[in-house]
Amino acid sequence: MADPNAVTNQAPPLQGVNFFTSDTGLGDALRPYADLSADPGLTEIGELAGTQEALSHALPANQNSPALRTHDRYGNRIDEVEFHPSWHWLMEKAVGFGLQAAPWTSERPAPHLTRAAGFYVWSQVEPGHGCPISMTYAAVPALKADADLAAEWVPGLSSTAYDPRRLRSADKAGVLAGMGMTEKQGGSDVRANLTTATPSGSGTEYLLNGHKWFCSAPQVDVFLVLAQAPEGLTCFVVPRVLADGNRNTFALQRLKDKLGNRSNASSEVEFHNTIGYRLGDEGAGVRTIIEMVAATRLDCVLGSAALMRRALVEATWHTSYRSAFGGLLRDKPAMQNVLADLALESEAATALSMRLAAAVDASIAGDEQAAAFRRIALPLAKFWVCKRTSFTVAEALECLGGNGYVEESGLPLLFRESPLNSIWEGSGTVNALDVLRALRRPESLEAWLTEVGLARGADHRLDAAVTDVLEALSDLENAEAGARRLAARMAVCLQASLLVRHSTPDVADAFVASRLAGDWAGVLGTLPRTTPFGPILDRIL
Repeated sequence: MADPNAVTNQAPPLQGVNFFTSDTGLGDALRPYADLSADPGLTEIGELAGTQEALSHALPANQNSPALRTHDRYGNRIDEVEFHPSWHWLMEKAVGFGLQAAPWTSERPAPHLTRAAGFYVWSQVEPGHGCPISMTYAAVPALKADADLAAEWVPGLSSTAYDPRRLRSADKAGVLAGMGMTEKQGGSDVRANLTTATPSGSGTEYLLNGHKWFCSAPQVDVFLVLAQAPEGLTCFVVPRVLADGNRNTFALQRLKDKLGNRSNASSEVEFHNTIGYRLGDEGAGVRTIIEMVAATRLDCVLGSAALMRRALVEATWHTSYRSAFGGLLRDKPAMQNVLADLALESEAATALSMRLAAAVDASIAGDEQAAAFRRIALPLAKFWVCKRTSFTVAEALECLGGNGYVEESGLPLLFRESPLNSIWEGSGTVNALDVLRALRRPESLEAWLTEVGLARGADHRLDAAVTDVLEALSDLENAEAGARRLAARMAVCLQASLLVRHSTPDVADAFVASRLAGDWAGVLGTLPRTTPFGPILDRIL
């Protein structure tokens, strides 16, 4: 007689899987732009990401939330945030892998594509610590608006040494960056900001007074902040510690009790004659910081693709070991349909995110076509991929049933985190409207047409979808109400074009049939019965 208390029919711990080399969809997404299949750095990241050591840090980092310390024992204002050791372990590895600003100073080929692949793989371990990593990456292109400030900060930002000490930047092995843009009354409408910046009479130094409703990663060393200078909204560099070693005024009011991960700290901050250094011209704040926004939007897409991939891996791993109704779940046709559909969503997100990263490398090298493509494809991808993440992660969680609803499985963390990237750096509607703005520049539409046109003739259903998009663009002046519908269709056409060209015929055909041709019931797991599930599932792990 079987022991009723014995633990049986459970999947073993997910370990011993290289998150890079086992990801066939990622390999296909990278191959057209660079040969990274045997890249030692990415292989190392993937190997560590799949160890029990790495995965064991995700839960403790989120079970032990950061703590705000506004004063020391003597009553001195310190405004510090304390983190669990697992947070520091994750950060040390991410910085050591060069996933923050290292690509901006790298001389290797395709540095931003390589970094994107690494960020995507490593984010599958724990998503929260990606915030300061992403902010640091994104700060560098904005800092290039001032050669002196760039010379002061970029070497530390691009260092692969993690140094959490509160010191002036000159005394640190590496520094990290954050940003403060949104305020209580404005949100995404940053031109409504009320924080003021008054020239101190010393060069580019200003005194800032006001607040920020969301200040990302308040524990880092320097922030890019928007404030109203005499000539209008302006961007400023605000260090936590000044050049003389004294702390800048940076009054942390509280840490946000937010949806999503619990490992990272988001805060509200007040400025009281806080010293900031003007970055770019007065009145050019949005134009100056827009490159930081663009870089963080890329990481939103990468982070969302990573959440999809990790959820897919968890669902596949569990169903490959869990038996029910007389056999393994993975062998059941209904479950195969679900897993294959999840795989299509994940591969399409990965393909588009890596295409965007390749466009960063090309545009930095002076490719105007790549720059135009990035301008239109980035808000498209940010809108669509991030919007699809909650939908995808929820279905993957359901594959684990009650096991997936338990915190220890890691799926609840992924689910809570899944809406974040759709909200951050402009919500879905903001990005859809950015697509309309980009389309008013002829080179943007031409770049989109050129990219999807590379697959012209390969699938008549994709060709028909592109024609539908062109018809919808006939009246851009009155297109706002349909902006989200248009952005969705354009994004899926991009994904389909990439899969048709670079993935397998099985994947491409199933994606086009369901996402463009309508042979789909709108929820995951409703692919046509004739879909070759086996070959699609074999690509997952």
